[in-house]
Amino acid sequence: MSTRSVEVILVKAGTIKIRYPAELLADDGTHLVVRAPWAGEGARDFGFVRFEPGDVFTEHYWRDRWYAVKEVRTGEGVLKGWYCDITRPAVLDAGALSVEDLDLDLWVAADGEEILRLDEDEFAESGLAESDPVAAEEAERALDDLELLARRGDFNDLLG
Repeated sequence: MSTRSVEVILVKAGTIKIRYPAELLADDGTHLVVRAPWAGEGARDFGFVRFEPGDVFTEHYWRDRWYAVKEVRTGEGVLKGWYCDITRPAVLDAGALSVEDLDLDLWVAADGEEILRLDEDEFAESGLAESDPVAAEEAERALDDLELLARRGDFNDLLG
């Protein structure tokens, strides 16, 4: 499959959080892979990782899974780690790849030693457990599943 451009659209609480162009590298009908440069303005230091202009994200989305996994590398190709967004399953329609962010995140450092669950407080405050308990349960399960894969060292197999 030759690459083509898509627009990645990340929605949070019904509002577009960010949108950016990416190259669609693969789409087997379930698993989509796109590549894009860091889409933020300037550098963003999270404390555990710093995203900077020149960083390259190879992003994995699924139409049947409740997460997206973003491999983060420097412009020189050095792996920083994987940033995982817990999302509703991805939708690709008319050149737009849309996902709804459900607040929970997981960071896995390149060496696999640092694995951090992120934004659990935001998730609790979001009210998703009350407004959509099925989605909340899927989100929590997805976070647990990703963390287990990372801790077992099976994380790279997921992206194969």
